[in-house]
Amino acid sequence: MQHRHLNILIVTSTYPPEIRSMSHLMQELAEELAVRDHRVRVATTYPSMNLAGDVGPDEYPEISTENSVEILRIKTPIHPHAKGNFIQRGLSQLILPYVYFPRVNKWLEEPPDAVIVYSPPLTLGIVGGKIKRRYGANFLFNVQDIFPQNAIDLGILKNPVLIAFFEYLEKRAYHHADIITVHSEGNAQLLAGRRRFPSEKLTVLHNWIDIPESSNPPNSNRFRKELNLENKFIFFFGGVLGPAQGLDLIVRAAKHLRKYEDMVFLLVGDGLEKVNLQNLVRRYDLTNVMFYPFVSKHDYRQLLTEIDVGLVCLTPKNKTPVVPGKLLSYMAASVPVAAFLHKESDGHQVVRDSGCGISEISDDADKAAGALLHLYTHRDENAAYGINGLNYAKHHFSKNACVDQIVDLLT
Repeated sequence: MQHRHLNILIVTSTYPPEIRSMSHLMQELAEELAVRDHRVRVATTYPSMNLAGDVGPDEYPEISTENSVEILRIKTPIHPHAKGNFIQRGLSQLILPYVYFPRVNKWLEEPPDAVIVYSPPLTLGIVGGKIKRRYGANFLFNVQDIFPQNAIDLGILKNPVLIAFFEYLEKRAYHHADIITVHSEGNAQLLAGRRRFPSEKLTVLHNWIDIPESSNPPNSNRFRKELNLENKFIFFFGGVLGPAQGLDLIVRAAKHLRKYEDMVFLLVGDGLEKVNLQNLVRRYDLTNVMFYPFVSKHDYRQLLTEIDVGLVCLTPKNKTPVVPGKLLSYMAASVPVAAFLHKESDGHQVVRDSGCGISEISDDADKAAGALLHLYTHRDENAAYGINGLNYAKHHFSKNACVDQIVDLLT
């Protein structure tokens, strides 16, 4: 379908060089829209955390153009994903619209035809509503986490007054949005069943994954050599080490499997739970769990060529059907998957349908250890898991198909 060229504003709390699945998702969307000759502008938070070791927090201009995408990086009193306590993070997200909108409004010299807002944080939906009213832009609200429900499930949000307040903000954001997208059927059913907005606003937009036409980077074993893991079977987790991930399950499974001397668990990233996980490793006196800081997107792709199995983990405290983005990144890299997810996650269905590996409910360290041991002892099956995942990702999560859908929705 032929579309007219649009002026599109993307509003997100994170964008490269910050390393998060959402930042790369937004970059891939922005750059693909720009390749299609749309004018694309991105308003995001100034980078200050989750940076690769060779990137400093003050190396980026506030206004820049990168790969034909115009970017405004906004300095905020507290980063919305800061590692401080949840009260600080909550306050930072509450003030976000009142910091973002004046800067965006001053920066926009031409009215956008459409605004795409990525949530979390939920409060950026207020920015989308303001942009819609100010410029008459079509407002697409991309909802990844159903907040405040996920915070309630995790025990982060308990005060009934605060719950009612955030539910009011949620209802307000949905009311102003023209289009509400969620990334799985389970999320669509949950949202449709508990929120009052016209059903025609809601659609499933799968998260996409950028699958390069060329093959993966050559397997140079660079990280294996650097970390002295050349003869190890590597279970790998890369990303945010936060409370939602429930990575203590992996550490407890590693305790059960400590007698397998060539097995190692490599956790790459940072987050609120990193210190607690390190303390747990010390408490169990484990030598088969290693931590490594965030790496660049290029190095992450290189790492994926050197590992044996990719780990996906979400605590059973989660109750919404979220599908972790790293599951797709493993599939796109043809890496077999061991997924330990809460029973409500649609990720289980993705693993089953694709045949990309093993999934279990994340409430039993013994069962998790058993699944990991199966992948370790039946490693001759792992290549097929990887190929299955790649083929499934190409057919269901291609960036081109998903961006086609977004443009259709906006026009």
